[in-house]
Amino acid sequence: MLRLLSMKRLSIMFLSLFAVALAGIFAWEALVIAPGDRCEAGGQWWDPDTRTCAQPLSIAEITKRPIGQTRAQASDAKNRELIAIEDGLAAQQVARDADRERQRAVLAVEQGR
Repeated sequence: MLRLLSMKRLSIMFLSLFAVALAGIFAWEALVIAPGDRCEAGGQWWDPDTRTCAQPLSIAEITKRPIGQTRAQASDAKNRELIAIEDGLAAQQVARDADRERQRAVLAVEQGR
């Protein structure tokens, strides 16, 4: 008597299902898990949502401050730079005002006032 689900057929179906499941697990590992592991092993950041491997940036690189310099030191240096710029602009304004007054005096002498 032939049965539809004999022991031999059940064994083949189980082994086939096991092989498909095993192949699925290896494919998942190779296509989903391994890229993240390779990225993190290289010292980068892995974003699983977008599947992006990105190079981390330090705040010092973004703000262009030397590595090892604290935020307060960088702020003080930038403030000193801004004060020097403001002093330079004030000196230019004083020079322009003095030149304007000199030109007015020369013009007044030329016009005879």
